[in-house]
Amino acid sequence: MNVQTSDILPADLSEMSEAQLRKLENKIARKHSGMFPWLMVSWAFGNLAFWLSLWPLVFFDVIPLWLGFILSTISLSLVYLPTHDAQHDIIARPGQKLRWLNELLGHATSWMIVSPFNVFRVTHLEHHRHANDLDLDPDIASKAPGPWSAIWKSIKERQPSGTRGANYMKTLERVGRTDLILLAIAYQLGFLAILFTLAWSGYALEAFFLWWLPYHIAMTYLNFFLSWAPHNPATSQARYGNTRSWKSMIGNIGSMGMQFHIVHHLHPYIPLDRTPAAYREMRPILEARGCDLGEM
Repeated sequence: MNVQTSDILPADLSEMSEAQLRKLENKIARKHSGMFPWLMVSWAFGNLAFWLSLWPLVFFDVIPLWLGFILSTISLSLVYLPTHDAQHDIIARPGQKLRWLNELLGHATSWMIVSPFNVFRVTHLEHHRHANDLDLDPDIASKAPGPWSAIWKSIKERQPSGTRGANYMKTLERVGRTDLILLAIAYQLGFLAILFTLAWSGYALEAFFLWWLPYHIAMTYLNFFLSWAPHNPATSQARYGNTRSWKSMIGNIGSMGMQFHIVHHLHPYIPLDRTPAAYREMRPILEARGCDLGEM
């Protein structure tokens, strides 16, 4: 990949102090933040409308169930990232006039992958504060020695013996948000109630192939690309070592932009679609700091 040279950076960084490097890094980060994330807002509500439309299209035989299954799996795999930007208040921060849109986006879409927006927000922010901490990182259950074991572990974690759910509950208890535990349980029960109602009404296959199975495939995909891959081997808790850049076999779009996750952890206020450009400008600084840049 060609590295874009920023007009902000001097030719030689080797003699610069930590404070000077941080100042340059922050200057680049500010350059790529602050704009309204049109892509994420369109993505969130467009994807919601698309997924909801699949149900009548399948029910009325406009499209076959097998096609609905494929499209639903893709759609549910795309749910999380817009809510992720909303978790970081990228659409609007508290007190800003579009704050309602930030919150609406998060709440209106997270239910598709059966979790309350505020549970995502609280646990994800705790992940940022304690990335790779064996006791405090709620996402540490994604840690695995290799890609296939990461996929298998993601599936096992959704079994009753899994630790991810317990980690999330412990995190919510630790930060004083036990109210969200009951809300998360209500979402799961609501999910099951909808599936059972559909099955009772004669739509068991539709319930299975349009929501239950796509949900589990999507969660395996999300756990792999959004959690395991950018943090592997998940051994460092240092600011410049707790994540990495890496080269995905299916490209940046296929890996949901996570090739540049190192930028997100350093500057989580940068919209997802701006992280590749920010990374290319920051790369000399990240190299100077000894970050794991993989093959990027």
